[in-house]
Amino acid sequence: MTSLNKTQSNRPLTEMLRLSTVRETARKVWAQLRPRRDLEQAGERSRTASSFWVMVEKECGDHFRSWRFGILMAIIVLACIGSIYAAVTAIRSGDAAANDTSGSGDTFLFLKMYTLTSSSLAVPSFSTFLSWLGPLIGITLGFDAVNSERNKGTLGRLLSQPIYRDDFIKAKFVSALFVITVVVFSLGFLVMGLGLFTIGYPPTPEEFLRIIVFLLMAVIYIGFWLNLSILFSIRFRQAATSALSSIAIWLFFTIFYSMIINMIDSATAVAQTAAPETQLNHINFILTLNRISPTELFSETLTTMLSPGVRSLGPLTMDQLVGAIASPLSLGQSLLLIWPQLTGLLAATIICFGLSYVLFIRQEVRSRV
Repeated sequence: MTSLNKTQSNRPLTEMLRLSTVRETARKVWAQLRPRRDLEQAGERSRTASSFWVMVEKECGDHFRSWRFGILMAIIVLACIGSIYAAVTAIRSGDAAANDTSGSGDTFLFLKMYTLTSSSLAVPSFSTFLSWLGPLIGITLGFDAVNSERNKGTLGRLLSQPIYRDDFIKAKFVSALFVITVVVFSLGFLVMGLGLFTIGYPPTPEEFLRIIVFLLMAVIYIGFWLNLSILFSIRFRQAATSALSSIAIWLFFTIFYSMIINMIDSATAVAQTAAPETQLNHINFILTLNRISPTELFSETLTTMLSPGVRSLGPLTMDQLVGAIASPLSLGQSLLLIWPQLTGLLAATIICFGLSYVLFIRQEVRSRV
């Protein structure tokens, strides 16, 4: 009877020892497996990040080696050299003082390298060339970003690899925007370097910062057209259709939109004898319609940044002009003046990229048989 009681009392102790042994064995196995699992997760993250940058590097190389990019760059560089020659001719002939409407005089003479043109030469300024030909750079880099991959059958094969689907569209955007940044800053610094050789003195720190801000705004503006062309390349299967759609919208906002606004202005014009508040409301209404166009937003931003004497982008009453001192604005005040335009350009660019992203994620990537 006594030995039976001892056996029953030792049974839970035996079970506890066995469970403790099993627990210790599981802990050792987990300790051996855990570093391997962490290494696998780290390797997966590293592989995903590296695949994204590999795609970015490949896309940048394709852009730089393409014939269309070389031809477009040759045209833009020739146009920039012509605009520099016209600006230097105007400065040496004294047209700079005659064309100075900003009231800054010779204080910001280096900035006139970007905005001035000679009256004897029918060559636009550098800023005009960039606002005209900049959208073509964005359209050229993005109009066949996705549909060409789909038509060649490489899109399905690429996405069958361990690559996140959204990395593909992000790599297309980042690579093209990097190429645009390199091109815009190269052209801007080319003008700056030739200006140093021709007029003989360097820009002041404020002039240099204004040029940098102007080039950044040009990148944002061209990035909007890039995103628009990528959106069309996702929506349309034919590259020609997406290219024509992008160029049509560019022509509409560059040429025809101002004509439509002029017709609306003529149709809704108020009498000159109307109250000042009525006339002011009409001017603000037409100005708001004009600012729907991204071309108008970019034109106002470059005018403000490269002409410090511009103190307002809207109508001014005589009461507002009383006591005002005719002097150029500082860089901070100019940035405050163009902040709504800059925000509008950024918002339009982000909206186009968001639409492209959502449309591509929801789209079938398998090629049609």
